[in-house]
Amino acid sequence: MRIHYNYYLLAFLALPQNQCHHTVAFTTCTCSTRALPFTAESKSAPTENGRHFSMHATIRPAKASFTKLQMCQLMGINAAALTDFRFSFRGFARRGGDTDIHSHGWGMAFYDGRGIRAFHDPDPAAESLLAEFLQAHPIKTFNMVAHIRYATRGEVKLENVHPFQREMWGISWCFAHNGDVSYFDRAFYAGSQADCPSLPPKINQMNKSCAKIPWIGKSIGVSDTGERSYNPVGKTDSEALFCAMLNALRARFDTLPTLPVLYAAIAALCDEIVSRDTAAGGNTILNFLLGCGPHIQFAYSWPGAREGSTVWNGLHYLVREPPFGTAHLSDCDYSINFATVTKEDDRVAVIATSPLTDDETWVEITRGQLILFDDGLPHKAPDECVEAEHRKHGLESDAIPAALSLEVDMRQYEMRTEFFLGADI
Repeated sequence: MRIHYNYYLLAFLALPQNQCHHTVAFTTCTCSTRALPFTAESKSAPTENGRHFSMHATIRPAKASFTKLQMCQLMGINAAALTDFRFSFRGFARRGGDTDIHSHGWGMAFYDGRGIRAFHDPDPAAESLLAEFLQAHPIKTFNMVAHIRYATRGEVKLENVHPFQREMWGISWCFAHNGDVSYFDRAFYAGSQADCPSLPPKINQMNKSCAKIPWIGKSIGVSDTGERSYNPVGKTDSEALFCAMLNALRARFDTLPTLPVLYAAIAALCDEIVSRDTAAGGNTILNFLLGCGPHIQFAYSWPGAREGSTVWNGLHYLVREPPFGTAHLSDCDYSINFATVTKEDDRVAVIATSPLTDDETWVEITRGQLILFDDGLPHKAPDECVEAEHRKHGLESDAIPAALSLEVDMRQYEMRTEFFLGADI
């Protein structure tokens, strides 16, 4: 990618410098690549607490572990305080062509209030000037999704780079996926549904070009009317899957769902997707991060390995909270002492395809588990999501009316009441 990066520098100079307790204080820094093409590269940049770090460092990456038959990788941040994500992203970016083979583009989307700042690059993250720029500037957010791509469906083009974004209900949604869902492979649904023996080959080819993405939604009580409000721009199964989920949710709800009800609906759609893909003969691997506003991020995992591969594709997470300690990146020799830059009420959840640090305890998300992250905390069932509603972190929109109450929402959409036992409603 050859563009004028001064544009991005000017854009970020205008970013609001909100108070952030998770500003990074580096104890070692020996994994960044070439110097940034800005005048600031030779200086020390101040952090929020007055500490400085050098933008210069020598290259000393961790030992590369190149493997075949891999997939993309995901990273997410969800925090209780506005958080500087550079530490985790620095290690994650090394996997984009340096310590691993995910070199077919990278992207990031993070929330700034109700808006999204998004960056996409078809170049490898480990070589991207834009990725280096983001690593060198203390940008803060409550909620962030990132992705490095190993192309298996769709060419190496910008339109196929995750995270994908759409507006629904006046809310910005973003989605990044790791896995293999053949049911949403264009070659599958266009080839199998667009052919008609009675039509000339030319017409069949036209039908394939205009084939609708598959419909899901039976699990939440919506049937296919033929309408597709959301359609993919690129050629990946990931974007088609994202659009299908939004189409189903849009058809199901005419008021803004509360978080427990939204959790139950997304969980049901995930079960339906796995079931349909399995029935179609797919070797389902479905891991995704879904952002739906400044505070809420869903993570789902149906892990697995491609046929002939020993590379496991799942999701892991950790929660950093008091007492804070030192963390060391697994992809380069780079550390931070969080105890020196945090407060007692700070907390951040980090989600990744594989652990980003080698001295912390990571938890693997179990098969078929959906987790709602809010305030840096995992919520693993609909009744737990009531806590996020009480924190006033539910969906917020001026476009459609909100539910009158959680009880009314449950009754209207006929969600299983046993989900909510003990939820104090």
